[in-house]
This record gives sequence, structure tokens and C-alpha cells, in this order.
Amino acid sequence: MGTQTFQFKQFTIHHDRCAMKVGTDGVLLGAWCNVPTTGNILDIGTGTGIIALMVAQRTSNLQVSIDAIEIDKNAYLQAEENIQLSPWGDRIHAINLSLQEYAQISDIRYDYIVSNPPFFNNTLPPQDIYRQTARHTLSLTYEELLSNAVQLIKPDGHISIIYPADQDTRLSRIAVKNGLWISRKVWIKGKPDALPKRVLIEWGKAPVDYTEETLIIETAPLTYTPEYIALTRDFYMKM
Repeated sequence: MGTQTFQFKQFTIHHDRCAMKVGTDGVLLGAWCNVPTTGNILDIGTGTGIIALMVAQRTSNLQVSIDAIEIDKNAYLQAEENIQLSPWGDRIHAINLSLQEYAQISDIRYDYIVSNPPFFNNTLPPQDIYRQTARHTLSLTYEELLSNAVQLIKPDGHISIIYPADQDTRLSRIAVKNGLWISRKVWIKGKPDALPKRVLIEWGKAPVDYTEETLIIETAPLTYTPEYIALTRDFYMKM
């Protein structure tokens, strides 16, 4: 494995032209999201295409079509490259548009929407404009993400994202404002004694009973928990 590629069990991610490289957040969401067995899935801000490819792997024997939108031209081209080199190039369609633009022109209503959105809105933006677009909520705020996603999902569809744990109260308010209800929620902790770092969440348009869970990644450096291994073993080479 070189620095410009990341090898998964069934596909390879090239990320030399992408501001955001392969990271744990995307893998967690791609492995955890509760993808449907039929219909259409939308990946918002696909980056390298990693989540779209993970979803495609998980639905290899199913009638599922995946659209992957990406605002940055270089990232879009990289995602298209990764998709075409994968076994699922006929089921994933990369689109070089912002979510705001796409929501205005799309006549598709999705069964499931997934996104690993930009989130460092409270920190100093990096100097690199491409990393700034990928990492910061300057081009896509949480409000814009959810309001546009709600327009694109079916009445019984669902939206899953991953976000920093310290943004939970804010995201909850935005979700309620957009008529979304929690259906699944997991707090992510790096180690047993650490505070939650991320939240995996799934929303739908109707209230349901749900439980909150906690997933711990490691008990010691490179000593992964059985739960994390079970979640990611179909993807990581060494799990």
C-alpha cells in the first residue's frame, strides 16, 4: 500500500488528487449505514467515492443504484476513477454538482441518503482551498445538508451521517426543524475511558422507538474491540 492509495479487500481507493484522504469516519459510516435491499441511494460529498463503493460492496447481489455527488472537480474525477476501477462501475454514478444544485434538478427521490459532511466550522480554515471546501461547512452547512436531503428522500426514506459529538445538540435541533426523527444512533469513542468523538446517526420522517449505543474502537493502540472488528472486517485488509 502506497501513500497515494488505500487497499481494501474488494476495491482500491486512489486519493492523490483528493483533499480528504481515506479516514476512519468514512469507513465507519459506510459500514454502519442501514442500506436498503432495493432502490436508489445518494452519497452526498462522495470525495474519493469510498462510501459509495462500500455501499456497492454491501449490495453486490441486490438491485440498488447509487448516485455520488461531489462539488470539487478533482475529487469528482478521482471518485470516477475509483468507481470505474471497482467491480461496481455500472451501479455507481458520480456527479460533479453541489447538493444545492443537484436538489434543484433531480427528479429522483431516494430510499437512502448517506453523507460524511464537512464539519470544522468552528476552527480556523486551512489555507488550501480544496481542503477548505472538503473540511469546512463553508460550501455546505448542516442546515443546507438536511434541508436539501429532506427534499430528496422518499416519505419512508432515511438519512445517515457522521458528525463530531460536540455538534450533537445543534444537529438535533436542525433535524427537528426539518421534520426528521432519530431511528438509530451510536456514540463513537476512541478508547473506553475517552469521551465520545463522533456520532453515527440515522433519521427518518416518522417517529419510532430507538436506542442509543456506544461503539469503542480500541482498548489499546492497534488493539481493536470485537465490535469494531465485526463492523469493519469486510473492508479492512488486516481485520
